[in-house]
Amino acid sequence: MKVDVAENLRRIRDELPTDVRLVAVSKYHPNAYLMAAYDAGQRIFGESHVQELSQKAASLPKDIQWHFIGHLQTNKVKQAVKLFELIHSVDSEHLLLAVEEAATKIHKVQEILLQVNLAREESKFGLYKEDLPFLLQKADSLSHVRLCGLMCIAPNYKNVEECRPLFREMYDIFTGLHAFPLPHSEMRWLSMGMTHDYAVAVEEGANLIRVGTAIFGPRQY
Repeated sequence: MKVDVAENLRRIRDELPTDVRLVAVSKYHPNAYLMAAYDAGQRIFGESHVQELSQKAASLPKDIQWHFIGHLQTNKVKQAVKLFELIHSVDSEHLLLAVEEAATKIHKVQEILLQVNLAREESKFGLYKEDLPFLLQKADSLSHVRLCGLMCIAPNYKNVEECRPLFREMYDIFTGLHAFPLPHSEMRWLSMGMTHDYAVAVEEGANLIRVGTAIFGPRQY
């Protein structure tokens, strides 16, 4: 079945407030689909496999902004720091320090988000809410990491309205950080919401959403 990437993008953009940024989740999709999105004006793309992106990026426009949205293994950090503008999924001190070390070596300040597992799902990565203050302060103290906000993934509820309390709590945590002493951070992004729940996430305060299937169709493995 042919996918009209440009029309899908237009429909989603028409639904979004002007202050919400869209990450087109392009993992497992061919470069032809990415170029269709690019030609329709999309510039931010999300990938979760470092090796896949390194192969894709070589033949794609250089002004694409790549966001890493999956679980980042420490043995992939060096490559990820070279490729990605924003890493959404830092969830431990160990990973944070690995990013700092890799960025220092190439004289880069790597922008990151901290991933919070607010629902405490064992099947998902992310730090628990009570561990957030420590990692916030640790990230703020580093010279080659710039903390730019938070990310979360809601449980895959059949009824997306069940996501609303979690998104609302995440927004409250995010806005509460403005009173937190983070002088070297720029807490501007709250990344939450995917194809099935992004409309609810936006209503509850998300300003960065990660949408794949609604743009590109089912993944092509």
